[in-house]
Formats: sequence, C-alpha cells, structure tokens
Amino acid sequence: MSEHFIKNIEIKNFKCFEDFKAEGFGRVNLIGGKNNVGKTAFMEACYLGENAKTQEERLFFHALLVIELNRRPLEEFKIIENSNNFEFKYEDSLIKINNINCSVDEFDDKLYSVPDKNYKIGIRRITDFYQGNNKPLNIQNHSFISQISIRDNYLKDSIDEIKFLKKWKELNGFLLDNFNIEEIDVIKNRIFLFQNNNHILLSEFGDGIKQFIAIILSLYLNKDSVIFLDEIENGIHYSLLDNLWEIILTISKQQNVQVFATTHSKECIESYARVAKKLEDEDVKFIGLHKLKDGSIVSAVRDLELLDLSIEQEHEVR
Repeated sequence: MSEHFIKNIEIKNFKCFEDFKAEGFGRVNLIGGKNNVGKTAFMEACYLGENAKTQEERLFFHALLVIELNRRPLEEFKIIENSNNFEFKYEDSLIKINNINCSVDEFDDKLYSVPDKNYKIGIRRITDFYQGNNKPLNIQNHSFISQISIRDNYLKDSIDEIKFLKKWKELNGFLLDNFNIEEIDVIKNRIFLFQNNNHILLSEFGDGIKQFIAIILSLYLNKDSVIFLDEIENGIHYSLLDNLWEIILTISKQQNVQVFATTHSKECIESYARVAKKLEDEDVKFIGLHKLKDGSIVSAVRDLELLDLSIEQEHEVR
C-alpha cells in the first residue's frame, strides 16, 4: 500500500463519533450502513485528517469550508457578524490519521481569530450563499465529491486541467461507451456535450451523467492522493454501476489513488463486489458502520472474500 494512503483512523468527539477507531483500509473502500449511522461524517473526518497531516492551516481551512458548504449545516457553521471570523462547533474534536493527530481546536485558534488575507472569504458572500441570494461560492475542490459540490465552475476548471494532463480523450471515450456522447468541452464558458451532431448543454442532461463525469475527473486530478465520493450511486442508473466501478477500480490503480465512497444501495454494493472479483482486484474493502444500543458507532472492515461470502449468504451488508 502506498505511503500516502490512509491506513487507520481514530475519531473523538466529531459529529456523531464519540470514540471510534477503524483500520485495515484498501485502495478502494466502500462504506455502507443504515441511514444516519455516520457514513458521510466518517468520510468528512478522513478528509479533514488527510488535509491536516501537513499541519498547513490553509488546507485545513479549505477542507472545513468544503464540508460545510456541501452540507450547509447552519447549526455547525456560525458566522460572526461584522468580522472575518468563523466558528465551527467541533469543541475537543480529535482526528488521528495514520497515528498523526489533528486537533480541530488547535486549528481553530490559528485560523478563525485572525484569518490570513490569502484565504479570507467575505462574510457577506458566505451569508448570501446560505440565504440563496447569490451564486454558490466557488470553493475549488477536486477530492471530496458529492451532488452538491458538482458545480459548473468546478467542472469547467477540471476539464481544462485534464486537457493539460492529456486525459481528455480518455474521458470522452468513457462518455461514448456509456452515454453515446462523443465529446465534452467548454465553449463560451459553458459546458456542452456533443451527441448526434448536436452540441447540447450539460444542464439539459440528468444529474447522473454529471456525477459520472465528476468522479472520472477526480480520479485523474488526484494522482498519488486520496479522494472521497459521497453517495456514489446518486442519479446513476443501476445498469451503469458495473461500468462505473470498473472505471474507478481501473483508474485508481493506474493513478495510485485511494478511494473512499459511501452508498445507500444494496445494488451498488453487489456491483462493487462483482466487478472487483471480475478484475481480480483484492485491494478493496467494505466498511460497514453500525450503531450500538448505547449510541456508539463501530465498524466491520471486510475484504473482498468476506464481502462476497456475505452477499452469497444474503447477510445484511448495508
């Protein structure tokens, strides 16, 4: 396993996690569990810890904003009026990635009392975002992908970037194979898909194709890094799940990218196991989260063999 991959995590007093540990992750990790068990919060903790490992305040501040703007949780994100201060309600939170500590309080002291001018974001802009009076904030984020985070500015910038990486043809090939779309491009600052000799705005297609595109872009733009895909199956027809997992497993191996993804779907879990078995990819893990009667959350990390056995015996894997 690559040195930069997340191997273990410890979470204390972060959202729904009071005292949680998990280890034994693979290159591609699928997180399942019942609703409101903390699947997304688990990924957010991994994402924050990953961005805090370098102890660079700007990366951590950016990661916090990505999480808050994805969720829009007013109760967890407070703006101090008439100032450039921010408060996140994560008192005494501790995230430990690969045995490296990330104290949210320590970053809080550094970041929100006197924000650095290079990453100061106006209070009015953030307030307008929450009130819906302005266009969404353009917080650049290539590694934490959710339906809310897939905005046109992100896609336009990402398409330009993969052209420099010479991966644009590969993206178009995936679109042709799965959606009969010959090409994606940015024309006059708008995203078009070329299909049946017509240029059609991406906005005229469903959310599924946008999710599909964003996942592929994230895989290509995060070589030798870690990405997080929340509710990976959202908007994607079940008939395309095998193709999507084959793309994820193949590109992540080529690009040396570790993937964490959440799902609510039994079909998505079965597809994941089926494709991993087909590709003989053993560097995959299924992380089942479970809430005990006392409210604590525990995990069960299964390798492909155990996951496959659970599916065959029709055990509950969500």
